[in-house]
Amino acid sequence: MKPWRLIIHPAARGAWNMAVDQAILEHVQTGRGECLPTLRLYAWDPACLSLGHAQPFADVDLERLKGHGWEVVRRATGGRAILHTDELTYSVTGSAEEPVLAGGVLESYNRLAQALLLAVKSLEVAVEMKEGKAAGSPTPNPVCFEVPSTYEITVDGKKLIGSAQARKKEGVLQHGSLPLTGDLTRICQALVFENEAAREEAAQRLLARATTVESALGRAVPWDTAAQAFIRAFETQLGLCLERGELSESETRRAEALLSEKYDHPSWTERV
Repeated sequence: MKPWRLIIHPAARGAWNMAVDQAILEHVQTGRGECLPTLRLYAWDPACLSLGHAQPFADVDLERLKGHGWEVVRRATGGRAILHTDELTYSVTGSAEEPVLAGGVLESYNRLAQALLLAVKSLEVAVEMKEGKAAGSPTPNPVCFEVPSTYEITVDGKKLIGSAQARKKEGVLQHGSLPLTGDLTRICQALVFENEAAREEAAQRLLARATTVESALGRAVPWDTAAQAFIRAFETQLGLCLERGELSESETRRAEALLSEKYDHPSWTERV
């Protein structure tokens, strides 16, 4: 059994969550014991819109966003916007030489997707993994959950887990979201549309193409139950021994610096 670190964090602000993921990534190749490959499970409070690395900030309807009391952050990974609320979020961080993460984006994405698939199946959700070429969108589309991509988890053709990966010189970071409950169309209140008819059309399109665990099952699944399913599945599918840990002092200091210098700063959030 390969030892990995398991971190379970309480709900926190989006900027802090993204700063922590990057801080762990930067520590991957320091060679110290606390820098085992890491599975981190966390949540968001308040709700937060996250933009992909290269997504235009002009997609955000700031007035509506602030009116709901939501925040906005830019991820280090690519993809489209996600409104993080009522969900379980995971991040996997490790060296590109780590067997689970080796071999490039699609190979590692596939390995992790097998664990995600097992986790959600253990919650009794009838999921499958979409394979084939990554899906594109015929029109500009700011919403992540409208478009299933290669190796993503779906229910009756509807996207259930959205994931994104970044491969850097420090190592590999993949994170993703499992919506547990709530109204997925809330994200349409945080994005710019040409008019209200277009906003409503986008909301209906989203409901036709994405779902939550509660919608798929007909009952709610608590966050802790979903987290335990992820832990068991990662250990079983990937042959890992997850050892409960916390951020090191160095990781915490770096996360605090990244929070103020980057993820909480307009020079990053509004850079595109």
